[in-house]
Amino acid sequence: MYRQHIGSAPGRFRVEVRTVGASELLAPVGELDHHTAELLRAPLDRALDEGRTRVVLDCSRLEFCDSTGLNVLLGARLRADAAGGGIHLAAMRPPVARVFEITGADSVFTLHDSLDSALPG
Repeated sequence: MYRQHIGSAPGRFRVEVRTVGASELLAPVGELDHHTAELLRAPLDRALDEGRTRVVLDCSRLEFCDSTGLNVLLGARLRADAAGGGIHLAAMRPPVARVFEITGADSVFTLHDSLDSALPG
């Protein structure tokens, strides 16, 4: 189970967070857009500020991602990379994956077909 819910836009978006080994696992649920992006930025920043440089996003319940959400993820990726870590995106739904393909962002993130394949051993 996830240990906490970080932020919530009632009926629209929430982020569930837990630690799995050396990874911080974030599960965004709902629509990530300019109204909800800060709800994802906060736990990403917290994880990186606490030295958790390997962050896995379980995208299986992420229904939508616009350019604002993508920019939050790109900013986190830069911070994680600079600290020797990375942002891993797992189980993206086709509409979300399409945004990453169109923008070329799929080439700068580590993508995994499933959450199990994104989590080390």
